[in-house]
Amino acid sequence: MKNLFYIIKLGGYLGSCLLFGAVILVVTSCFEEDKLDVPVGDVEEPTTALDKYIDSNFTEEYGIAIRYKYVDNFVNPGQRVAPPKLEVVRPMLDLVDEYWIDVYEDVDGGEQYFRRYVPGELVFLGGLIYNGDGTVTLGTADAGARITFTDVNSIDFDDDEWLLRQLHTVYHEFAHIVHQNDKLPPAFEEIAAAGYSSAGSWFNLTDEEALMRGFVSPYATSSPNEDFAETIAFYMAEADFFEDYITLEEDCTTAACEDRNEGRVLILEKLNAIKEHYLKSTGVDLDDLRASVQSRL
Repeated sequence: MKNLFYIIKLGGYLGSCLLFGAVILVVTSCFEEDKLDVPVGDVEEPTTALDKYIDSNFTEEYGIAIRYKYVDNFVNPGQRVAPPKLEVVRPMLDLVDEYWIDVYEDVDGGEQYFRRYVPGELVFLGGLIYNGDGTVTLGTADAGARITFTDVNSIDFDDDEWLLRQLHTVYHEFAHIVHQNDKLPPAFEEIAAAGYSSAGSWFNLTDEEALMRGFVSPYATSSPNEDFAETIAFYMAEADFFEDYITLEEDCTTAACEDRNEGRVLILEKLNAIKEHYLKSTGVDLDDLRASVQSRL
C-alpha cells in the first residue's frame, strides 16, 4: 500500500501536490503544546445492544468512550460533518480492535503501555470534515484525550487506500502521546533541520521533494513533532516502507536520484533514533509492533 491520502483531485488520487483544482486533505489537527489531562465527558448509560457492547468491550475494559452520535459536538464551528451509518459502527470497532488494540496486546510491554495512555474518547464521523477554507480533514486528535476517525461510512477492509488512511490516523495520533510524555529523541529535530518547511507551506511540497529533504511526507516537514508522528505512522502502515523510504537506489546517474538517496539516509537515521527512544520510553519494540500490524494486512 502506498501513501495516497494527502492531496486528492476530484475524481481520483494524485501522488503529488496540486494546488489548483485540488482538495487538500489534512491528516491531523494536532495540538503540540496541549496537556494530556483534558477531561472526557460523561458516558451515556448504554441502552441498545450496540451501546452495551461498547460499554463492556471498550468503556469498562479500557476506559474508552465511543462517540458515534451527535457528531457536531466533536468538530469546530463552521465544519460540516455527517454521522456514521449505524451499520458501520460495529465494523469500525472491529477495526480498532484488530489493527490497534490487538496489535499492542500482541507485543511485549504493549498492553501495559496502551492501557496507560489510551485516549478516553474515539469519535466516528461518517464522512470527511469539510472546512471553510476548502480543505478536508482526515482525522484529528485532541491533547491525547480523543482520536477522531473520518469517512467511516466508506468502510471497506478490501480498499487499501481507505484502510491505510485509518491506520495512518490512529498511529500518527497515538505517536504524539509518546513525545507529549517523553519528549522527542535527543537531537531528533537536528537530523534534517534544513528540511522543515515554513509555517503553513508544507502542502506546497510534492512527495518527492519531501523525500529529498529527508521526510516521509510533506506534512512531516511541518514540525519535528509531526515528523516524529508521521515517521511512526508510515513505518507502521506502509508495506513498502523500506523500499520507498530506506533502500537506496542503485547506479544513480541524476542529481534527483542522489538527492532522494540522501533523503533516505536521513529518514533511516531518524527511524533508528525513534526506535531507540520508543523502546526506552515505552518498553515497546517498534519493529515488533510493525510486524504485528503488517501480519494483519
